[in-house]
Amino acid sequence: MSLLDHFPVLVVLLPLMAAPLCVLIDRPRLAWALSLAVSWLSLAVAASLLFQVLGSGPISYRLGGWPPPWGIEYRIDLLSAYVLLIVSAIAAVVMVFAYHSVAAEIAADRIARFYAALLLVLAGLLGIVATGDAFNVFVFLEISSLASYAVISMGRDRRALHAAFQYLVMGTIGATFILIGIGFLYMMTGTLNMQDLADRLPAVSDTRTVRVGFAFLTVGIGLKLALFPLHLWLPNAYAYAPSAVTAFLAATATKVAVYVLLRFLLEIFGADFSLRAMPLDLILILLGLAGALSASLVAVFQEDIKRMLAYSSVAQIGYMVLGIGLASPTGISAAMLHLFNHALMKGALFLALGAVAYRIGSVALRDLAGLGRRMPWSMAAIVLGGLSLIGVPPTAGFVSKWYLVLGSLEQGLWPVALLILLGSLLAVVYIWKLVETAYFKEPQTAPVAVREAPLSMLIPVWILVAANLYFGLHTEISVGVARQSTVQLLGVAG
Repeated sequence: MSLLDHFPVLVVLLPLMAAPLCVLIDRPRLAWALSLAVSWLSLAVAASLLFQVLGSGPISYRLGGWPPPWGIEYRIDLLSAYVLLIVSAIAAVVMVFAYHSVAAEIAADRIARFYAALLLVLAGLLGIVATGDAFNVFVFLEISSLASYAVISMGRDRRALHAAFQYLVMGTIGATFILIGIGFLYMMTGTLNMQDLADRLPAVSDTRTVRVGFAFLTVGIGLKLALFPLHLWLPNAYAYAPSAVTAFLAATATKVAVYVLLRFLLEIFGADFSLRAMPLDLILILLGLAGALSASLVAVFQEDIKRMLAYSSVAQIGYMVLGIGLASPTGISAAMLHLFNHALMKGALFLALGAVAYRIGSVALRDLAGLGRRMPWSMAAIVLGGLSLIGVPPTAGFVSKWYLVLGSLEQGLWPVALLILLGSLLAVVYIWKLVETAYFKEPQTAPVAVREAPLSMLIPVWILVAANLYFGLHTEISVGVARQSTVQLLGVAG
């Protein structure tokens, strides 16, 4: 076997093995350099896996040579390769940004341990996506979650500890529900391999045990992806975590949870059971709309920009869940498309906000007064990211909102389409508050000389901003992969 054949497991092993090395090195610069190298190597491996899948179909990697379902399988299909690329690309960009940001926000003697924990978050997220074993989904979920609690708690605001504890409590409940759900499925089928589960579940899908397992899994995953009203941990976690952590988690963690929801609902249980036999389609539509509208409304009244964007994330998760609830190829494609586009837009916004925090030491709305003239590149990135969040053409956000509206109208749900547009109008309100303060208000005190952020922070920000514009104009790749992934999942689901 060549090295290329081991890429499905290598993409997870690289950050997993590098994490303890960061602790052993215990030097901030070397730990950062190692993390940077590993994240870019993971990106290269993920890109290679995507090209392999596009060229020759799904990849099955048998750990220890044991054939599935007896042995543990890593399975890379188009959807998992797509999400692996998103997660590793965001990690690679964030690691470049992190050098100055982390040095400013975290004590020097903790930086090496910080990078070790961040690499464990990355390894866990990549493992969730790569594995074809339901129990391993839980294992990697716990690795990423435990490391996430650690990096969030390292925020310079003391409230970061409370936010991490709140996330720990909610995350533990979610993980317990997922484990119980997987246990019920194992009880009825005697297997943990996802493909095998999908084959065996239809024969026992009418049993109470499977239905209870389905309910536990849905609620547990809902907690992990911050589905309204299970989202209470998210605003504080994003608001008080270090800037690099907020950007990374906002662009990846909830997206991986949406991926897990798609995988369980459409592949393992099947669309007919999940979205028709069980009334989950209507529940997801209602919760998605409630999350999109209520979180957008709360965001309008926030004076802390990180909290504003955190509530915006809850709203955008609502749109993804709404797309799944539409239970049509167009709706599910829109959810996958928004998964990709939201990673780009929210990554760009939180990184640009991190650049602002690096220079002025604050993300309060009042402190951004007049900043458009003093930090033009950072603020321009926030404006463009905000336009994508609203869904203004020609940004990536417009494309996924368009498909969501299209999916709603295909089902004859024109009130849902109107409510999606209302959510976008609410986004206009809170993004305009930010723009108005930065460009049209004068500082309340004498303005302090503020320089633009360092180039090593601006380049990652503008890579993501450029990606927002590129994928808004050139939709062949993102829409094509989303549609093809939807066809494969619905085809597997029968």
